[in-house]
Amino acid sequence: MVAKEMAAKEMVAEPLALSPPGALRAFWFAFRENRGAVIGAAIVTLVIICAIFANVLAPYSPLEQFRDFTKLPPVWVSGGTWKFPLGTDPLGRDMLSRILYGARISLFIGLSIMIVCAFIGTCLALLAAFAGGIVDVMIMRVMDLILAIPDLVLAILIIAVIGPNLINTIIAITIVYLPRFVILMRASALGELSKDYVTAAKVSGVGPWRLMFTTVLPNCVAPLIIQAALGISDAILEAAALGFLGLGAQPPVPEWGSMLADTRDLITSNPWVMALPGLAILITVLAINLMGDGLRDALDPRLRRS
Repeated sequence: MVAKEMAAKEMVAEPLALSPPGALRAFWFAFRENRGAVIGAAIVTLVIICAIFANVLAPYSPLEQFRDFTKLPPVWVSGGTWKFPLGTDPLGRDMLSRILYGARISLFIGLSIMIVCAFIGTCLALLAAFAGGIVDVMIMRVMDLILAIPDLVLAILIIAVIGPNLINTIIAITIVYLPRFVILMRASALGELSKDYVTAAKVSGVGPWRLMFTTVLPNCVAPLIIQAALGISDAILEAAALGFLGLGAQPPVPEWGSMLADTRDLITSNPWVMALPGLAILITVLAINLMGDGLRDALDPRLRRS
């Protein structure tokens, strides 16, 4: 009798043990196999928390000047003080506060650019893939024209026309990065259009708009997410480069690139003033790239490492 009960329990438990994990759990199992991606995601999460709660974590306003404490070194260097843990800049502004608020601005730039690029790029790509003909040719030739000019050069040209400020920086970088999304999503959509489920949807009378956004688009989301995640780091770097050249966010906005530009004359005498925002850019971009690499492995099984 006992043996029969144990056998019955094993029969009940066996299907539960063999049941496949849900989509979210399967994604997490694949993502955590890449330890670098997990570390990158943890750092990105920390940067996001610092950006959101910058007004709580920062000891001072990023614009507040302490004229009696200019060019103070970090606390671990002789002459530093815990009142300003990362030191101060030539105007006496707290470096820790400016870096925390700079994280908010840099992430805002990266996220806003990728959201706009993903939305406009997806719409143009689906229009090109479904319309074909002259519409497809016109859209792709414009994208080819944008790609023919180096990214930074084109961004500088656009800024020279519309003027340097934070919003115009976002507009310029959005135009520069738009072709990446259009080309990627158009290729994905064309690949899906040749599959049987799309043919079946057309035969069943599904309209073009529903076919475009309900049937095809959900199957193209994975490469879009990967491109957006990796593109955020590129956008942050591009904005920092424009800020360093004086064409991005204008002082006294605590954007990391403009902070580098303001202190480049002190690279030999007070190197920490320039090194700290540069280190913030390096860590953030590296962490986003590591996380994007893990997303690529997890969302596309063909790219997973053996």
